[in-house]
Amino acid sequence: MLSRRALNRATLARQMLLAREAVPVTDTVRRLLGLQAQTAASAYLSLWNRVFDPAGLDQAFADRTVVRATLLRITLHAVAADDHPMLQNAVLRILRAARLGDRRFTVSGLTAADADEFLPVLLAFTATSRSAAEIDRMITEHFGGERRGLWWALRTCAPLLRTPTGGPWSFGREDTFLTAPELLPVERRDASTRELVHRYLTAYGPASIADMGQFTLLPARILREAVRSLADQLVELTAFDGTRLYDVLDGLLPDEETPAPPRLLGMWDNVLLAHADRTRFTTAEHRKMFARMNGDLLPTVLVDGRVAGIWRIVPSGVEVSAFHPIGAADWSGLAAEAAGLVEFLAERDPAVYRRHAHWWDKPLPVAETRILP
Repeated sequence: MLSRRALNRATLARQMLLAREAVPVTDTVRRLLGLQAQTAASAYLSLWNRVFDPAGLDQAFADRTVVRATLLRITLHAVAADDHPMLQNAVLRILRAARLGDRRFTVSGLTAADADEFLPVLLAFTATSRSAAEIDRMITEHFGGERRGLWWALRTCAPLLRTPTGGPWSFGREDTFLTAPELLPVERRDASTRELVHRYLTAYGPASIADMGQFTLLPARILREAVRSLADQLVELTAFDGTRLYDVLDGLLPDEETPAPPRLLGMWDNVLLAHADRTRFTTAEHRKMFARMNGDLLPTVLVDGRVAGIWRIVPSGVEVSAFHPIGAADWSGLAAEAAGLVEFLAERDPAVYRRHAHWWDKPLPVAETRILP
């Protein structure tokens, strides 16, 4: 039976959060099964917490060995380019249901069949990188009038990559789009789903069917079938509360007393979004303090592997607001992390996440706030 702490350490080990490693950027992204990249800076901060040289992500995006696209949980992720076809194929049904069944699409007067008929036209147009404005004009010309809602839907469920436009995080405020170079046929969907489940367990396991559903949004019946098909490649385990868990045969399971160093995670770090059981990393009360109703997940502080507070950049350094008292040794560790973070941001965007500063307007019931210079 695996304790909550044992599950915490297993995920931290697989997510490279027990120690920074000297692993090439593309290999790291592949190992982690992608980085949440709703805001482009977050992919870089995810790497900064895990490897010694996150700057290699610039070149990986430029070379397209890592690509940015809407995939898991209908959000933008940075993934290894050779993983994109599998991931897109596995979650396409979710992307289509979320967009082509939405009123924001149906208000266009078009059907899902109409969107499918138009899709080859779009993909031919985006064989060269195009801006959203260019695509909007093309759609208007194609249909002889505006079809508001069509592009809103297709920018998510069509096989499109966001292309780098420069700036401190490789992507600016205005997206450009490019047709993905490789697609898998729908007949490969079950195989893609099995690969996704196996890769998820490698990166985030041990995990339950509900956890897999949280990460992928795939229905439980599809995930159960994938697990059954992978039976000879998985083991069954039991969590502290009796939940049935699954894991890969060689999954990392470090001793639960393994030290976990302090970390300053960026917004939407996947490690806090990958399980239905949130208690692996936080409490329900603490989660209310860093998870916002609109889906924003504030930058968080990990102490002993668990969320202990939130952080933000202020003019004099990194402001850490702790949810509970933190010991002197952990404050010292956080100060070292803050110094490294400020140095990393200095040549890119010293005031990262400035657009989200309003979340601090209302005081939080924290135990202590310190500015780490």
